[in-house]
Amino acid sequence: MASGKERGELNTLAFDMGEQVNDQPGETAGKTRGSSRVAEDDRNKPVYSVTDVPPWYLCIILAFQHYLTAFGGIIAVPLILSEGLCLQHDSLTQSRLINSMFFVCGLSTVLQVTFGIRLPILQGSTFALVTPTMAMLSTPEWKCPAWTQNASIVNTSSPVYIEEWQTRLRALQGSIMVASLLQILLGFSGLIGFLMRFIGPLTIAPTVSLIGLSLYDAAGAKAGSHWGIAAMTTMLIILFSQYLRLIPVPLPAYSKIKGLHSSKFLIFQIMPILLGVAVSWLICYLLTISDVLPSDPAQYGHLGRTDVMGNAVTDASWFTLPYPGQWGTPTVSLAGVIGIMAGIICSIAESVGDYHACARLSGAPPPPKHAISRGIGIEGLGSLLAGAFGTGNGTTSFSENVAALGITKVGSRTVILLSGVFMIFLGMLGKFGAIFTTIPTPVIGGMFLVMFGVITAAGIANLQSTDMNSSRNIFVFGFSMFSAIAIPNWIGKNPNFIDTGVKEVDQVLHVLLTTHMFIGGFFGCLLDNTAPGTKRERGLLTWNKMDPEDSNTLETEEVYDPPFGITSFLSSRSWARYIPFCPWKGHTSQHKSDSNMSQSQGNEGIHCERSELALV
Repeated sequence: MASGKERGELNTLAFDMGEQVNDQPGETAGKTRGSSRVAEDDRNKPVYSVTDVPPWYLCIILAFQHYLTAFGGIIAVPLILSEGLCLQHDSLTQSRLINSMFFVCGLSTVLQVTFGIRLPILQGSTFALVTPTMAMLSTPEWKCPAWTQNASIVNTSSPVYIEEWQTRLRALQGSIMVASLLQILLGFSGLIGFLMRFIGPLTIAPTVSLIGLSLYDAAGAKAGSHWGIAAMTTMLIILFSQYLRLIPVPLPAYSKIKGLHSSKFLIFQIMPILLGVAVSWLICYLLTISDVLPSDPAQYGHLGRTDVMGNAVTDASWFTLPYPGQWGTPTVSLAGVIGIMAGIICSIAESVGDYHACARLSGAPPPPKHAISRGIGIEGLGSLLAGAFGTGNGTTSFSENVAALGITKVGSRTVILLSGVFMIFLGMLGKFGAIFTTIPTPVIGGMFLVMFGVITAAGIANLQSTDMNSSRNIFVFGFSMFSAIAIPNWIGKNPNFIDTGVKEVDQVLHVLLTTHMFIGGFFGCLLDNTAPGTKRERGLLTWNKMDPEDSNTLETEEVYDPPFGITSFLSSRSWARYIPFCPWKGHTSQHKSDSNMSQSQGNEGIHCERSELALV
């Protein structure tokens, strides 16, 4: 297997005129060109895997694409919360919340890629906390006064008004900080690693798939603001990512040897999302200045204009520096803590699914338990920071950006690390971030149609290691999926059905029973671990070990090891085996020795048992 540096050279997307274009450049692709099966496998390999580093200019462009992909989801949460916080007429404070959210998401991304799961997975705001947050803010205690709803009498600089929204935000951020301690405990204590022995493909598949399926309403609502523009955006992304992905485009390039010269790039494969959004955005701008799109907000298609949020750029400051406690000393609401804890449980289930999907799409082996423990712990730390900075939300792995890996085939964590740095920097530049609020709603909707579809498919792809000819597996997956769609739909239509007499309990039950991912993952885990079935049938033999024949796996489990010599230090310390979130090389060496012995003896059962032991 080639080293990371060698693969980076083989996978470079720049090549001179006359050279052949292939998803797997180099001698390997030439030798396997005669085999249709190998060629098909090569198409699914990432152009850049986890440890590969693309050229600096591609890193910048791709990192910016991830920023743009996450922008819609990150900016949506503060805007949704603004009404419950009495801020719907205070655009300046909304802008500061958005800047704070980007700043904290950037910090969390850097921590996650460097010390957490170490996969190319971006951290963003989590919709799992929006429902319990709005439930808390809708209680009589926190209901906004009537005068804050009237834009004509609200004075956003009045001390009385400022105290109104800051009191609510302080209670919210304190509740998030306390609830995030649960996620930190589950992660760094290793309890997540213990629970992972009960989580297999039939648990992960419905959880990840429902991440995409449950967002159909949001995608449809945005796309429905102008179906023509949304369809144009979707078709452009499909055209670039599927039909033009192998067509090289000559662009100027520079190297020390050749100087300034012309090289060809597979630009459509690397940046289909950014190109699709940019072209649609430009067309919407032309339709706006020519008044083709209606200027009346009551008419259909008005949200396709690029000047709908034009005031946001004018009102935003040039520079802002978010800091902990910027709204005052946080307070705690018991109802808020209980509700947000329920949301965090759902967020954890989503993140574990995202880890597996991200590993598959980026050419990494399935994440070991110590890496998952660190990842969940760092996410809890990110939510703690989000609460301290007063964003009104927590952080989680962003499914939209996991989907972007599947389309671009670029799984380099260097790109995501740079994207985190971008978010930190741009979170301090109010006007620059405000520019992207001019992206028309239907353009975002068209992008979501592609993104959430890929997430759904990535979840279903986890079933390839199971025996789907088994009636048992068909029942487990089918029942989990259908129940996760039917139950939340019914609860949403009958919100008063849950009435235990205790508001906090009602909030927790409502959140759990209206979260598709939680129900699908719960039934999948319960049935998969109780219904009789062999490990091979359940897909655990492949799931719990790295398959050397898997053409999509380009790395070893060392990609999950902490950096800066931490792993080398721990490898010589016997006590490291007792720290759940630390890798211990003695374990790995023993596992490899046992695997070789079991292969020579042909004893598959012993091999699988020891493989599971090595992942404890």
